[in-house]
Amino acid sequence: MTVRVLVVEDEVRAAEAHASYVARVPGFVVAGVAHSIADTMRLLDSERTQGRPVDLLLLDMHLPDGHGLGLLTGVRSAGHLCDVIAVTAARDTDVVRHAVAQGVVLYLLKPFTFATFRTKLEQYAAYRDSLAAAPREVVQDEVDRLLGSLRPTGTTPLPKGMSAETLRDVTTAVRAALDGLSASEAAAAVGISRVTARRYLEHLAATGLTDRQPRYGGSGGRPEVAYRWR
Repeated sequence: MTVRVLVVEDEVRAAEAHASYVARVPGFVVAGVAHSIADTMRLLDSERTQGRPVDLLLLDMHLPDGHGLGLLTGVRSAGHLCDVIAVTAARDTDVVRHAVAQGVVLYLLKPFTFATFRTKLEQYAAYRDSLAAAPREVVQDEVDRLLGSLRPTGTTPLPKGMSAETLRDVTTAVRAALDGLSASEAAAAVGISRVTARRYLEHLAATGLTDRQPRYGGSGGRPEVAYRWR
């Protein structure tokens, strides 16, 4: 059975990227894209009224009209039983704890590659398939197997010599720069060498998270490459 997915993300480019990722995973279809809490509730209600309820929310925690945790409370109060995968940059342990308490089945931290995203959706699909095949009443081993299908089997490793902490710092710097950052600017912002900054920026570009754009007027009149968050 096809899983109907509602992408909830306030950044337009990120929302488009997440929707395109969903469309690339067999068995999943985009039911809609919402950029706020109000949009999300309206789309959930509309889809349910038309007899095609949303199965899964891909939820960002930072929305223009409130926090994703508040949205979850409203979703449950309105009787929507869709599952939720958090797709967010929120790393606060309190947010993670409250998200799990409110029924978030998986938690995906930005930035991520398509391979990591696909793995999360495949884990969720395996859970749904196991649930559909399970008998009406289950024993402990069957419950353990059902929940175990949601547990990650591992994370996609970074290229050799790269650290998650530096990647996070470079990502934060790029996201904050509306006009993009050159390798020199990223190096200054993070406190690393230009060569190292360029390696991380190229990694972000290779994984589809940033765009490369030529920028003119640099030192010596030579064009440089600016990396801008997608």
